Amino acid sequence: MNTPSLLGLLALTCVCAAPLAAQHEEREGAEHGDSGGGRFEAEGYGVINYYHFAWQTDPNRRDAVDLERFVLESNYKVSKRLQFAAEVEFEHGGTGVTMEFDRFEEFGEYEQEVEKGGEVKVEKLEATFLISPRFNIRVGHVYVPVGLVSQADEPDEYFTNTRNESEAAMIPTVWDETGVGFFGQIGRFHYQGLVVTGLDATGFSSANWVRLGHQGRFETVNADNFAVVGRLDFDVADETRVGVSAYHGNSADNRPKPDLQVPANVTIFDAHATAEVGVFRARALVLFGHLQNADQVSDANRNLSNNLNVKRTPVGSEALAWFVEAGANVLGAHSRMPLFLYGRYDWYDTMYKVTGDVFDNPRWARKAVTTGINWFPDPHFIVKASYSHRTIGLPSNNREDTVALGVAALF
Repeated sequence: MNTPSLLGLLALTCVCAAPLAAQHEEREGAEHGDSGGGRFEAEGYGVINYYHFAWQTDPNRRDAVDLERFVLESNYKVSKRLQFAAEVEFEHGGTGVTMEFDRFEEFGEYEQEVEKGGEVKVEKLEATFLISPRFNIRVGHVYVPVGLVSQADEPDEYFTNTRNESEAAMIPTVWDETGVGFFGQIGRFHYQGLVVTGLDATGFSSANWVRLGHQGRFETVNADNFAVVGRLDFDVADETRVGVSAYHGNSADNRPKPDLQVPANVTIFDAHATAEVGVFRARALVLFGHLQNADQVSDANRNLSNNLNVKRTPVGSEALAWFVEAGANVLGAHSRMPLFLYGRYDWYDTMYKVTGDVFDNPRWARKAVTTGINWFPDPHFIVKASYSHRTIGLPSNNREDTVALGVAALF
C-alpha cells in the first residue's frame, strides 16, 4: 500500500472510531447521571471595507467597496466528551458567478470565477472527542494550522483591514481541509497533528504560489494525495506565544486529469510569535515553501484547458514571506474605547527561486509598509483605517498605494 492510501486508511479508521468512542462515553456519563451536554453556542462577525487605490502598476484601478465576509459559527456540546462545531462564511456579499479583470496573470482578460456553492463556504464542520488535556481527537472539515491566520482570523486578531498580506499571497487563508487530527497541551506546550486532503497543483501560479491549489472547483475533493501537518506552540507568558508549524503533501495526483507523471510535493515551514503586554501588541511570522518539480508543474499547467479557469502561469520552486507588526493602545490600558496605532512591514516573493526554464519574474517580489488605527468604540465593534505603500520588484512604475477604511462587528 502506498503512502497516500495508508494515510487515507488511517483517516477513515479514526473517522469511524471517534464517534463510536464518544457515543460510548455519552452513554457511560448518562448512566452516572452526568451527561454534561446540551449546551449550544453561536457567534459570528462581519467585515466591510472601502479601498482607494493609487497604483502606478494599474493607473485605472477603481475605488471599491467590499462586503468582505460574514461568518456564522455554532458549537454544540453533546456531552463532556463530544462536541460539534460548524462555521459558514459568506464572502463578498453574495453567491453565484463572479467576474474580475486580471491585468497581470490573464493578459488583461476578464476572468470568470465559478465557485462550488457560489461564495458561500462551509469552512468548518468538525467533531471533537475530548479525552484529556494532553490528548484529544478532531475529525471532519478542519482548519489547517499553518501560519497565523489559521489561528487568528477574526478582525480583532489582526490590525490591517484585510488578513495578513504576505501570508495570504502564498497559502490559502483561512485554510480548511477534510481530515483527522489530534491535539493537546503538555505544560506550556500546545501541539497539533493532522492528516488532511492535499492540494491540486493545477491551481498553482506565479502571484499566489500554492494558494489557489486549495480544492473547491468541483463537487467533490480529490483524495488521491493526502498531507501531514504539525504545529507546536509554547506559552512564554500570558498572551505571549512562540511556535512553529509544518506541512508536507503531494499535489500531483489530485489534479483533475492524470497529466503530471512526477511528484509535486509541497513542503511549508513557518515560525511565528505573538505578544500582548500591557497596552502593546506585536506579531511576527516567517513562512517558507518548497515545490518539488516546479518546472514540470509549470509545463503541465501551461497546457490546461481554459475551461478549468486557472491562471496557467509559471510556478516558483521556492516562496518566502515574512512580516512584523506592532501597535499600542494610546488611550491607556484602562480605556473603555481602546485606540490602537500600529505599523507593519511585509516582504514576500512567491517566485523566490525557480527551476528549469521558468522565468523568475521580479514583479512578484513585493514589500509593503502599512500604518493605521484600530478603534473600539464598543468591544463588539471596530473601526479600521490604514495606509499601505507597496513596491514590487520592477525598476519603475512599481508603487501601489492603498487607503482603506472599514468596520467590523463581532457578536
